[in-house]
Amino acid sequence: MYRGIEDFIKDWETESAGTSRIFAALTDESLNVKIHEEIRSLGRLAWHLTQTITEMGKRAGLFAEDELEDKEIPSSAAEILNCYQQYGVLLSRGLRLKWTDSSLEDQVEMYGEHWEKGKVLRVLIAHQTHHRGQMTVIMRMLGLPVIGLHGPSKEEWAAFGMTAPE
Repeated sequence: MYRGIEDFIKDWETESAGTSRIFAALTDESLNVKIHEEIRSLGRLAWHLTQTITEMGKRAGLFAEDELEDKEIPSSAAEILNCYQQYGVLLSRGLRLKWTDSSLEDQVEMYGEHWEKGKVLRVLIAHQTHHRGQMTVIMRMLGLPVIGLHGPSKEEWAAFGMTAPE
């Protein structure tokens, strides 16, 4: 759980920059490819991460409206990236304006439960990390370049002139 707004914002900026790198590697053609009927497409996952910013932000009182709730998945990877970045900035701005470090222990209703605001922030990061991992596996299967975020990808090991560990 986060206990400081700026601690979260620092992590959010780092993690959302990584997510932006993943989104930037997507192609418009790759967005709707389904590798299996039970696995979401890259477009669905990217849009889900984008929509989660406004969904959780509204539930937590950071946004007045969930502006993305009923929006269809854009057909352009660039549009998804732009929207993700725009609402990520608005999330940070809303945090600085509406919450304080001392309010992070206050509870808000989230999905039928009561969560401390600091937990909401932790879940935003963990949820994003979870789905980025799914996305990189799908990207590898579709032949897209895989971005290393918390360590080098196979391609990045090769760029270093090294063999990726097995």
